[in-house]
Formats: sequence, C-alpha cells, structure tokens
Amino acid sequence: MFVNAINEVAGYTRAIHSISRNFGGTQVNRGSATLFFVNSEGWALTCKHVAQWLSQADQINRNYTSFLQQSQGMSGKQQNKLAQNLGLGPDKASEMRITFVDCVDSMNNLKFILHPDYDLALIKFEGVGNLLVKNFPYFMEDESAVQQGAILCRLGFPFPEFSNFKFDAQSQTLVWTNEGNARSPRFPIEGMITRFLGDNKGQVYGIEMSTPGLRGQSGGPLFDSDGRVIGMQSRTKHLHLGFDIEDKEVVAHGKTKKINDYAFIHLGECIHVKVIKEFLSKNQVSFQTK
Repeated sequence: MFVNAINEVAGYTRAIHSISRNFGGTQVNRGSATLFFVNSEGWALTCKHVAQWLSQADQINRNYTSFLQQSQGMSGKQQNKLAQNLGLGPDKASEMRITFVDCVDSMNNLKFILHPDYDLALIKFEGVGNLLVKNFPYFMEDESAVQQGAILCRLGFPFPEFSNFKFDAQSQTLVWTNEGNARSPRFPIEGMITRFLGDNKGQVYGIEMSTPGLRGQSGGPLFDSDGRVIGMQSRTKHLHLGFDIEDKEVVAHGKTKKINDYAFIHLGECIHVKVIKEFLSKNQVSFQTK
C-alpha cells in the first residue's frame, strides 16, 4: 500500500545521529531523530524538541571544552573541583556530537526557527555546497480531506545501528570516523487516524494515530499512500487501559507463577499539516502542495 510512497518520501527524509557520554566515562550512547527537507534552499522541518536537543549539544560541548582547556596541568583534586564548578558529573552528559546523515556535503551554519506553541521547528542549512536530496515533499492542499479512519504511514530512523564513531583516549573526546556503518535503516510504521488534537483555543493542531511513533522517528513525515505529507511525528502518549492483572496464577515452562500486568495503549501524536503549512508561509519558506 505504501511501497511507492515510502520510496518517494525517503528521497527527502534524513536521519540525525548523536553520540554522547557521561563525564569521566567511556561508554558511548547512540541516539537518533529525523528531519525532512522542504525545498532546494536548504530548509527542513523537525520537532521543536529535536531542535532544542541539537542546541543543547552545543552548550554541553562548549562546557566540556572549557574543562579540557582549564584543567591542563591541574592535579586530580583540582580537576575534580573544576568539574564540580562546571556542573560536570558521572550522571551528566559531558559530550554530545551530532551529524546530519546524507543531508549536505558541506555547510557553515544552522539556523533554527521554533514554533511558539507547538512541537515544530524549521532548520536552515546555510552555506551549503550541495544538498544531498533527490526530491521534495508535496503537502496535502485540502486539509479537510484528513479524516478519522484514514490509514497513514510515518517514516523515520529508530533503532540506530550506526557505528562510525569512537572515544579517542588521547584527546578524551568522542569523534566520528570513516570506519564502521555510517547509516541506520529507515523504518516505516502505519496507523489509523483515531482522533484530532486541539489546543486551549479550540484549534486543531494535531493528529492522533492508533500506533506509536517510535523513538528516533520524531520529526519524520506522516503521509498517505500517494506520498502527500499529512503531518509530522511529534510524540507518543501512553493511555492506561484498565485491564490490570495482579497476582494472576499462570503456568509457564511447566511451573506455576504469579504475575502482574498493567496494560497501556501507545498512541502517536503528529503535528497537523494545516499548522505546518501556516508555519512555512509565515516564515516565507516555499513549499509544494497537491
């Protein structure tokens, strides 16, 4: 049903990869998110919380660079005191490196525009050499055609499998490398429109889906079988179903056990195409509709 649409949407949907570690540790944590390009001018859409996460990385890295510069020649005790003053500790991220996979071959700056009310943000890749995308999205022109019961699809990059990084012991920093796997597989997930989401002014801003958006799919497009963008994956909520089981005896592997189970339904929430188009128009970002 979505084979052709996924191939089309994949042409402009890209992964954001992150690596991070806590202060004093060498364990590297991988993360991912999604963005999709809007036009050939280097404008892309993602979630506001993703854009804030990217901005947070800059602040974290500046703080750690300051520690490395100031701690040269210090004793271990003095370094510990400096780390404490800078807010660095074993339970806090000291480094976070970000890369935009197959987006551009070079750039000199990123510009962020955050939506004032909703989980939506624009990213402008500035000073770009070449934009590494094949095509650009068509947004649904008639928003009234978005109806409860429609089956739609989301595309993103959960389950990060990239391995092109290492901890450099000499510099005490995380680095990206030319070795290992630089990409993670794209992952689509379908679902039905269950409800629409409204704000405190009674305006519809979102679409609720019968299936969850997966971690790493935030910022990815929601689209129909024709490949038209209907929205953008934002978050997943968890509703308690009330089908609780407590101290229930079951036989498993030949043994009687007592189990507890508390059932939830996991529903994805997407930003509505109407809000996206209004945001693009307000910021004079060109886009296509059909």
